[in-house]
Amino acid sequence: MQVARRLEQIGAYLFADLDRKQAELAARGVDVINLGVGDPDLPTPPHIIDALMEGATDARSHRYPPYSGTQEFKAAAARWYQRRFGVTLDPEKEVLALIGSKEGLAHLPWAILNPGEVALIPDPGYPVYRSSTILAEGIPHPVPLLRDRGFLPDLGTIPADVARKAKILFLNYPNNPTGATATPEFFQEAVQFARTYNLILAHDNPYSEIAYDGYRAPSILEIPGAKEVAIEFHSLSKTYCMTGWRVGFVVGNAAAVSALAKMKTNVDSGVFRAVQKAGIAALDGPQQFLPERLRLYQARRDRTIRTLRSLGWQAADLRATFYIWLPVPDGTSGAKFASTVLDRTGVVITPGAGYGSQGEGYVRISLTIADDRLDEALRRLVGAFGRAPRDTVEGSRSAPPAR
Repeated sequence: MQVARRLEQIGAYLFADLDRKQAELAARGVDVINLGVGDPDLPTPPHIIDALMEGATDARSHRYPPYSGTQEFKAAAARWYQRRFGVTLDPEKEVLALIGSKEGLAHLPWAILNPGEVALIPDPGYPVYRSSTILAEGIPHPVPLLRDRGFLPDLGTIPADVARKAKILFLNYPNNPTGATATPEFFQEAVQFARTYNLILAHDNPYSEIAYDGYRAPSILEIPGAKEVAIEFHSLSKTYCMTGWRVGFVVGNAAAVSALAKMKTNVDSGVFRAVQKAGIAALDGPQQFLPERLRLYQARRDRTIRTLRSLGWQAADLRATFYIWLPVPDGTSGAKFASTVLDRTGVVITPGAGYGSQGEGYVRISLTIADDRLDEALRRLVGAFGRAPRDTVEGSRSAPPAR
């Protein structure tokens, strides 16, 4: 069968390809440790699971949910934004429930772009920004994220003729895959850029709560006037360890939210009502579990960075997300280095080029794996590529942070 050319343009999805390679190795008896995918290993908090179970027994949950989300879920999202960011939202016009933020990001170009119009894509960046633009017959224009700029785009270098054709600017801070963070000053610049060129600024913000050392990530909507041009995607997946639940929301500019809602009514039937009830429990319920989980991620971060540096590898400091963006130490391609690591250790890491051409020369390492498996992966890296003190790889949660 001949498939659509648009599928040939986007190729295989990065993480689906990693899953395939891991399965092939496991079938050959290799004990594979996957540090490639950002899928939290920690359980969903019990009160959220209890809410799901209660919701599943409600007869209303067995029928179609409201397309845009239940009033209760949208109100909970608005309350959470008010508490967390001081941003006031109209739940009916400025909040839309999503089947995970990936789904909303993927449908946005269909709602905003006409064929041949441009989306400005961070490079490196989450692959869905580019692939969804291509599927919608738009043109992705890469905007480099360079190390010497702290992986923030230089919006002033975008050619004016390209910017005039653009309808969407995708941003993502705290950033996947680089772990970079953005300042309010940069967000002000981005909002002004969107105003100047009359485009939608789509800020992907699933990692706002995964932050360390006292850092608190801002929302783009905190910038005065941002709702005139911006929407922000948020997921419950990372904060509440709910990647498999598929629930999130988009907030902000009412016209863009409405356009995305109209698109979604034609391709899906909303989020299972019981999952929305669980989402309300997550957003409105106790948050005390989060500091402990952040301490666990931070301990993983610290001993992983110490181990990588002990090998002579240039692991940078990390104050948000659970990804380490590592320059390839031997000067080869990221794919070749990742393949070497896999062959010599059975550890999966992600080649940076999977996130765009500017990701070449890097690999991404995820910290979302059980402590014993992470420590085993670090021991294997030390055994294959160098030597490190015993306590570097076995570590302790009270060890001082990497600097």
